[in-house]
Amino acid sequence: MSRTHLRIYNGPSEDTPTVRLMETQELPHRVRVPLNEILPLLVDAVQSKRTWLRDFADDEVTISTDLYEVILAYQHYRRPSA
Repeated sequence: MSRTHLRIYNGPSEDTPTVRLMETQELPHRVRVPLNEILPLLVDAVQSKRTWLRDFADDEVTISTDLYEVILAYQHYRRPSA
């Protein structure tokens, strides 16, 4: 008779994928993804003029306040000088 070895599960490990479902019942079809994971793909899609981007043009995204402030500052200083 062989012995069965049991292991204790302590939750997800460090190498668990970074994409994870948000834990709210209000937003069941949302995922959290690091910006550096999707930004290169979005840049490529914009540069390649992918038509599927129009399907999501009116979708809202949630970003942190500090990222929003940096984007506003970048937009302000990016303008060509008169």
